[in-house]
Amino acid sequence: MKALQYRKSIPRYLLLKLAGSRFRRLYTGRMAPLALRDIPEPKLPTQQWIRIRPRLAGICGSDLATICAKGTPYLAPVTSMPFVMGHELVGIVTEIGRDIQALTVGDRVVLHPALGCRVRGIEPPCDSCQHGRDALCRNVTRGDIARGIQTGFCRDTGGGFSESLVAHQSQVYRVPDELEDRVAVLIEPFACALHGALRVSTGEGDTVLVIGCGAIGLLTIAALRAVGCRARIVAVARYDHQRQHALSLGADELIEARGSTRERYAAWARTVNAEVLDPEFGKPTVIGGADVTFDCVASSQTIDDSLRFTKSAGTIVLVGMPGIPLGVDWTPLWFKELTIHAAYAYGPERYAGGTRETFDLGIDLMRTWGPKLAPLVGPPYELTDYRAALASAINTGQSRIVKTVFAIDSPGAT
Repeated sequence: MKALQYRKSIPRYLLLKLAGSRFRRLYTGRMAPLALRDIPEPKLPTQQWIRIRPRLAGICGSDLATICAKGTPYLAPVTSMPFVMGHELVGIVTEIGRDIQALTVGDRVVLHPALGCRVRGIEPPCDSCQHGRDALCRNVTRGDIARGIQTGFCRDTGGGFSESLVAHQSQVYRVPDELEDRVAVLIEPFACALHGALRVSTGEGDTVLVIGCGAIGLLTIAALRAVGCRARIVAVARYDHQRQHALSLGADELIEARGSTRERYAAWARTVNAEVLDPEFGKPTVIGGADVTFDCVASSQTIDDSLRFTKSAGTIVLVGMPGIPLGVDWTPLWFKELTIHAAYAYGPERYAGGTRETFDLGIDLMRTWGPKLAPLVGPPYELTDYRAALASAINTGQSRIVKTVFAIDSPGAT
């Protein structure tokens, strides 16, 4: 089968790390440790697994961080090489293990990619999996399959950037008939955004600051509104198309991501009721700010900005995938007694007087929000055109596409 396979090379990793943002801006695909190859289809690990043929597969920020060597080596020991990328997908069931009765060949499904204890055939499950937080499983190096925190980072499962992958029956959810593929492919990242949005509660008089209007930032704005947030949402967007999407999804005001620190801070302070004070040297001190800040980028700059522009006793939700934050002044965390929540993947959260798993909740909310989110998805690329697809995803300011996707088996996809 055809698949985009990632093979890590330490020399190439170090070269990409050295190139940094310059490589990402000038991406051509020649430096990336990713190639389209003919490889065998992955085997069903047990008879509780199924085979899926992807229709659409989205390129995630974690995929780009891996390809561009933007992240840290922290997750390297919990992946297994070589792997086929792609965990945001909608596809068709093509093969079913003998022990499965709840699914049939031809079902259209989306994938919950976490590879927890149940997926790995481990009993008894770890504490996290017992409480429904399989994305936080401690056994990601054990069990029926190779190491891997998610599908798309495990050599035995395959991934969405291919013609075939395998998944445990507990990982798959049927897609409601009314949701088109380009909506269904957003369910996984939307579930991540819901997980972050439900980590905190906000009131009608509160100000919420959303830093970053890439896919996760825009989906976070939508998630906040979808779960009933009535706070004033201020969004930090870098590009015009991001600003347009932010407003259409429920942002009340926009502020600029670019410009000098002094220019940005003055504009941000006016918008979020903050005061900027200048020390003898270094970045400004900020008093006041937003009640809740969602950092949907998690770069050194945005983490530092989040700490400064969240008011005393406020809350920061770190939704973006961080690299190694350098030059962050953590003094505001102490001085303002801030609370920081991390939001990784999905899990059970309190909602509407009960508890809902955010992946399952995301599917329900997509019935209403799907048409509003569909414009985030750009025209699909074939796997053979993967270099252009990655360039689109990396250089979103030029492509004006929020979510770049591959069409593997999606007749008539537009």
